Amino acid sequence: MKPASPRPPRRILARFVAVSWRDLALSIGPTVLLAAAAVWLAVKLIQPAPPSTLVISAGPPGSTYWNAAQKYKAILAKNGITLDVEASEGSAQNLARLSDPNAPVDVGFVQSGIGSKERDEQLVSLGSIGYVPLAIMYRGAVVARLSDFKGKRLALGPQGSGARELSLALLKMNGIVPGGPTELLPIAGEDAATALLDGKIDAAFLSGDSTQIPVMSKLFRAPGVHVYSFTQAEAYARRFPYLTAITLPMGVYDLGRNLPASDIHTVAPTIELVARDTLHPALSDLLIEAAREVHGHATILQHAGEFPSAITRGFPLSDDAARYYKSGKSFLYRRLPFWVASLVDRLLVVVVPLIVVLIPGLRLVPSLYGWRVRSRIYRWYGALIALERRALGEHTADERVHLLEELDDIEEAVNRMKMPLAYAGQFYVLREHIGFVRERLSAHEPDAPARMSDASQPPAADAPPTAETPRATPGSA
Repeated sequence: MKPASPRPPRRILARFVAVSWRDLALSIGPTVLLAAAAVWLAVKLIQPAPPSTLVISAGPPGSTYWNAAQKYKAILAKNGITLDVEASEGSAQNLARLSDPNAPVDVGFVQSGIGSKERDEQLVSLGSIGYVPLAIMYRGAVVARLSDFKGKRLALGPQGSGARELSLALLKMNGIVPGGPTELLPIAGEDAATALLDGKIDAAFLSGDSTQIPVMSKLFRAPGVHVYSFTQAEAYARRFPYLTAITLPMGVYDLGRNLPASDIHTVAPTIELVARDTLHPALSDLLIEAAREVHGHATILQHAGEFPSAITRGFPLSDDAARYYKSGKSFLYRRLPFWVASLVDRLLVVVVPLIVVLIPGLRLVPSLYGWRVRSRIYRWYGALIALERRALGEHTADERVHLLEELDDIEEAVNRMKMPLAYAGQFYVLREHIGFVRERLSAHEPDAPARMSDASQPPAADAPPTAETPRATPGSA
């Protein structure tokens, strides 16, 4: 019985295109996904735009730090920031507002040492902006130590003021506490000076606005009034980390009258610009700039440029403030208007990750694209090699027909591929190799020599076109 003949392969022309968009999309896909992930992460971490309004808790209207806050307000207004100034009773209330999450306050002036030792971890310092020395004026015999004020009438300042908080802490170390024989009166400033001169009190503990030059000069000139010099100033500074031992030089209040007549040793906390840790970095820079402009000049207590200072006593310095004191403003904020710099700064947070991911990613796209196109060609090379290996042995006619049909399927599948023109050469090489395997399979057919011999001779006239010619045998004529 005649074996089945292989079916003729379908000759389908390959579809050539300029670009394989599917392969290109799959090549670019990983880079796009990585870029999207980088942008998403950057957006999650990016700082929002700085708010246009801030609220500062300052002090009593007309006080030194109320006036300083008004200067801050004018400076920030030049950069489009509105600073609302809230009046307060002093450092204690400023700290209470900052510690209250429901209070609409962003920043405030707080004297170091105020409040409990358990600090709110959400509060940070933007730096110290000045000393607040404690001046003790008294009547009567010379006093050598604070403990000598026991049993006397002392004016410490109003409740909640920094002067009163500091005075109570120092007196407590000397055994003087509220409720004892010592009267601790809530009098300050001009009222305290007048009461001392009138003999209604024995000593006035003055600090901040209570130590203005007119008040101090009047007390220095008054007969029988002395200024207490802390002979143990260094010891107090060691026991109270938020204090600094300072010296008021002779004649600092009045050079003509040489007031005071000798150097005065005292202790001083610092005033710190305290903010919540959510303060925008750009606004942190603006506030420190304002502090430098307002508090950076020389006074009777400090040299020019001494404040604001990164040395803090009561609160940890914020990371943004530490960066500013070390390096100053960033390049963008030095060169561009505030709001433009803020916009560019936030855009860079998105653009930089895009560049970092896209540039190397896009450089890999041509290689990935070429690998994908070639992999489709190489896949059929694998099938072709496997078929050729199977054809190496002896096979029956039906098995060989089956192998040829498999080869036809491979060729048909190859011809159905959509191939970029740039890879047409590799495509046609594959088709040549398919033809080569076909020739090898055909050459191993048992009747191949006879068909080849018949193909070289014309058929007999009376023979039908499909008749087979017997093969020649050795010795035949």
